[in-house]
Amino acid sequence: MRRIPQLLAGLALYGFSVALTVRAALGVNPWAVLNQGLERHTPFSFGLLTTLVGAAVLALWIPLRQRPTFGTFANIALVGAAADVGLWLVPQPAGLPVRIALLTAGILLNGLSIAVYVGARFGPGPRDGLMTGLTAATGRSLRTVRTGIEITVLATGWLLGGTVGVGTVLYAVTVGPVAQHYVPKWAYAPRRTAR
Repeated sequence: MRRIPQLLAGLALYGFSVALTVRAALGVNPWAVLNQGLERHTPFSFGLLTTLVGAAVLALWIPLRQRPTFGTFANIALVGAAADVGLWLVPQPAGLPVRIALLTAGILLNGLSIAVYVGARFGPGPRDGLMTGLTAATGRSLRTVRTGIEITVLATGWLLGGTVGVGTVLYAVTVGPVAQHYVPKWAYAPRRTAR
């Protein structure tokens, strides 16, 4: 029964953690770079763009024959909204020490939130489903496909004016280990019934 609240909490925390890294203004993850770049050229908020990009990526699943789940739609609906709430709640800091603290907190919370929502086991978000679909369709390794997606998204976002910086690099090298640390603590395991 805890799986749905765990999924929703994890996705909300993920969106909020992205807002912290945006406010730090030291560089963000590749998809946030893309959303920042798009924000410069559209009248839409960062969070709404996160939602719209998620929906656009979901549309790419169709030729890949991927099937969305409840978790996929929850990801699209909640992450962007939570990011906008976070950007509304957290003011833009002036001093570098506060910005570094926000970046650190954002990355740590991001890794934790990934473990929380993945641990609920409701299926992939739109970006992860694109990765697994392309891997199956092309026969390439997961690592190659994911790297290609991330580089393409990062380059596009940067060309559109998104923020690439030390935070982008720190995110890339630390969020995986942080998430891996927390996954065992949050992984849903169905209870076995006694016979």
